[in-house]
Amino acid sequence: MTVRAGPDVLDLTEAHRFPNRPVRTGDTLHWDVLSLYAGVLDGLRASGQVASVGIDSWAVDYGLLDADGALLGNPVHYRDSRTEGVAEQVWRTVPAAELYAATGLQYAPFNTLYQLVSAQGSRQLASAERVLLVPDLLTYWLTGRPGTELTNASTTQLIDPRTGDWAYAVAERLGIDLGLFAPLRRPGDPAGELLPHVLEETGLTGPVPVTAVGSHDTASAVAAVPATAGRFAYICTGTWSLAGLELDAPVLSEASRAANFTNELGIDGTVRYLRNIMGLWLLQECLRAWGGPQLAPLLRDAGDAPPLRSVVDAGDVAFLAPGRMPERIAAACRATGQPGPRTHAETVRCILDSLALAHRRTIGAAVRLADHPVDTVHIVGGGARNALLCQLTADACGLPVVAGPAEAAALGNALVQARAHRLLGDRTAMRELLAATQPLARYEPRGNATAWCAAERRVHER
Repeated sequence: MTVRAGPDVLDLTEAHRFPNRPVRTGDTLHWDVLSLYAGVLDGLRASGQVASVGIDSWAVDYGLLDADGALLGNPVHYRDSRTEGVAEQVWRTVPAAELYAATGLQYAPFNTLYQLVSAQGSRQLASAERVLLVPDLLTYWLTGRPGTELTNASTTQLIDPRTGDWAYAVAERLGIDLGLFAPLRRPGDPAGELLPHVLEETGLTGPVPVTAVGSHDTASAVAAVPATAGRFAYICTGTWSLAGLELDAPVLSEASRAANFTNELGIDGTVRYLRNIMGLWLLQECLRAWGGPQLAPLLRDAGDAPPLRSVVDAGDVAFLAPGRMPERIAAACRATGQPGPRTHAETVRCILDSLALAHRRTIGAAVRLADHPVDTVHIVGGGARNALLCQLTADACGLPVVAGPAEAAALGNALVQARAHRLLGDRTAMRELLAATQPLARYEPRGNATAWCAAERRVHER
C-alpha cells in the first residue's frame, strides 16, 4: 500500500498484492517467508519513490537466524500442532495465574512463549543466535538492522505490560534466553534505511528510511480507529475478530484472566485490552470447502435466513485448525441441542450471528472488567465491508456501530510513519484526520435484545 498523508489529506492506493500460502512439509505447517519477502520487494518496486517504509504483519511467529544472519528454516505457522499440550507443561513451572499477573496475556496455545518452549532441545533453536518476529525479520532483510518492535513483542507472553519491558523472571524460570531477541523498538522509532542491494532491486533512490510502526497489524488497525471521543470499543475484523478497548493501563485481575482477556501494547503507551474471536476465518474456511462460491449472493441469502436459529461459540479453539469447517460448525450446533445449518446460506447466517454474539459478549465483559463504559463500537478491517455483520453487531451490542476504514492496518501503519516524519500531530489529530477523510458507515441497533440473550444462553449455559 502507498499512502499520501498530511494535515488535510489521507489517500491510500494498493500498489501490489501477492498471495500468502502456508506450506506443509512433513508434519509441520510453515510460512513461506521468502515468498513473502519477494512480494515486499515487488511491492516496493511497484510503489515508486517513497519517503518512508513500515511493515506490519500478524503476531507471535518468528524466524531463527544463525551467527551469520542466515535464516534457519522457514518460520513455523501458529496453526501448527507443535504447541499442543505445551501450556500445561509451562503452567507446572509458572502457574497460569502467575503468568497472567506478570504478562497480562490471554491463553492462546500459539503464543510465542509456548512456541519457544516447544522448540527447546531442537537443533535449530540450539544453533540460533537471534529470534526475530516476522515483521522484524522482513525489516531486517530490508535494512540489515535487527530490532524487536514492542507492540508485536507484547504478544509473545514475554513482555510486562506495566513496564513495556521484558518479563525477565518468567523467561528465566522457563529457560528462555531473552538475549536472542534484538533490542526493543517503539512505533515511530527509526529502523534503518533500505540497503543498497534493496534499492537496486526495487529501483528506488536512497536514502529511504524504514520506520518502526505498530508492527502487530492489530496495533496499527487500532491506531486507525476513527474515534473522535474516548468512550469507544473497537473490533478489528479479518481472519480474526479482535474486540476490546483502548486503555491507559493493563487490567491484570484474576477475573480478567478467567475471562481470557489480553493486555497487548499499542502506540503511545496504550494498552489494547481485548479478546480473540475466530473471526471471518470461519467464513473463509467454509468458502474454501465449498469451492469458492461468490460471497455477495451468499450474504444476500444469509440476510433472508432465519435469525439466531443456531449459533456457536466463535471463540472456541476447536475452530482454530483448518479443514471441514461446515461440518464442524453443524456438529457444534447439534452438540448444544440446536439444529445444524441445512444450506450454505444458513451456515453463513450461523457464522455471522455467532460472530455478532461473540462481539456482544466480549465488549460487555471488557466494559465490566475495565470499568470503562462505551457509547459506540468501531468496526475496522475487512469486516467493515460486510454490512450484514456490522448490522448484526449493532443489534447484538445494542450500540451504534461505525464501520470503516477497511484498510485500517495499512492506514495506521502509514499514520505512525507520517507522524514520525513530522507531517502529523498527536493521536487525536490522527483520528480526526481519519474521520474527516475516510468513508464510514453507521449502523443503529434494532431488533430484540431478549433474543440475543436467549441465544447466548444456548451456547454458554449448557
